[in-house]
Amino acid sequence: MTTVPMTRNPLSRRLALGMAAALLAVPALFSGAQAAGMDEIKKRGLIVATEDDFRPFEFVKDGKATGFDNEMIDDLRKYASFQVNQQILPWTGILAGVSTGKYDAAITAVIITKERLASLDFTSPIADATHFYVKRKDDKSISSIKDLNGKTVGVQAGSALLARLPELGAMLEKEGGKLGKVVEYTSYPEAYQDLALGRVDYVVNTVVNLQTMVAEKPGVFELGQAVSGKSYPAWAVAKGNTELLSFLNGFIAKEKETGRFAELQKKWFGEAFPNLPAKWDPEF
Repeated sequence: MTTVPMTRNPLSRRLALGMAAALLAVPALFSGAQAAGMDEIKKRGLIVATEDDFRPFEFVKDGKATGFDNEMIDDLRKYASFQVNQQILPWTGILAGVSTGKYDAAITAVIITKERLASLDFTSPIADATHFYVKRKDDKSISSIKDLNGKTVGVQAGSALLARLPELGAMLEKEGGKLGKVVEYTSYPEAYQDLALGRVDYVVNTVVNLQTMVAEKPGVFELGQAVSGKSYPAWAVAKGNTELLSFLNGFIAKEKETGRFAELQKKWFGEAFPNLPAKWDPEF
């Protein structure tokens, strides 16, 4: 698999630094970290980290934090008997910050992977994150997965999506084809821009993100088919922080019970996901 990294914007959303990935992959490096228990959290408040630009989960519009997770945080403040303090920042460092105790939880769409489970625990999933491809709407050379044979794909560097591209490669091999050149980007807006300009032939991202992007620019892009097995995003806490994990899962269960969870899913994702697993053990 040939990869070509693109690093034009080092401050872009979800910048995937190799060092940060390495830290998350080696839990021993965090052996001295101590996650706060619920007694401490109740005294000084819950510290949650959210992203600054990851539509439709979290983003800032007209100076106000909005999106699915931000509305969930609004509800969390009503549910909790203590203060909830939010830190809005780029993706860089969020997971490492949770692992080391800087933040209590990452309330963002973190795709659950075996690598991340080494240093983090996850709530019940909040959406479907199965990987799909998107193409230019006027590109008639692509109508199904077999047509991706040898074509150039754009994907985010260091992401779970990049790690699972071999699944697409296996699909193509069954059709007598192969995965083409892989171009890695520091942010998906860059990848979409290059797709629109014809610099890559298709981009791989999660179904929710692509549906949102296609809905915003239906004349430019067209959603394709699934290129991976099942995948789910969830909120993350430090490994072993069972008290906080139980509290957050209790809140999510309450949102589901009242119908609020499905309401927010429909509002931000265009559909509800009623059959999400209570817990997800990934194979990758």
